[in-house]
Amino acid sequence: MNQNELQQTRIDSAVNYFRYVEEGDPHLMALFKDNATIYFPKVGMVHGKDEIGLLAQGFGALDIAHMEHDIKNFNIMPSGNYVVIEGQVKGTTTSGEAFPSNAYSHGRFCNVFEFDGDLIKRVHVHQDPDFTGSDAPRVEWAKKVQESIAKHRNSHSLSAN
Repeated sequence: MNQNELQQTRIDSAVNYFRYVEEGDPHLMALFKDNATIYFPKVGMVHGKDEIGLLAQGFGALDIAHMEHDIKNFNIMPSGNYVVIEGQVKGTTTSGEAFPSNAYSHGRFCNVFEFDGDLIKRVHVHQDPDFTGSDAPRVEWAKKVQESIAKHRNSHSLSAN
């Protein structure tokens, strides 16, 4: 396999990671090296396929009934042994609440995949797992920050006129 083919295989694996997560597909595990690691916010680092499997099963505790990544609009950035993917996710909870809320939860994420050959060695997930924006203390904090930024922008736009 030449370098271009290897890079495309890595991109395909990173994209399939999202498909398999959405579907709860056990093929997810075949994408990883045995000693792979994943960092997931509010969970921390998980090590090896057994722990990765436990992390995947743990998504059930998030009460997610359906999840869909906007794969066709991914921003995919391959570089050497890395594939970085920015994107958005939407879905519904088991109680029927749609996410993201778009008030405080925007469904945006960035995953950094590191490969060893054609297998995933490491994934760092950069996404707030508060999909519905229901983490009240931090939501209120974010609201105050957003209001402050809006006031700042308004004062600068008024002084520019």
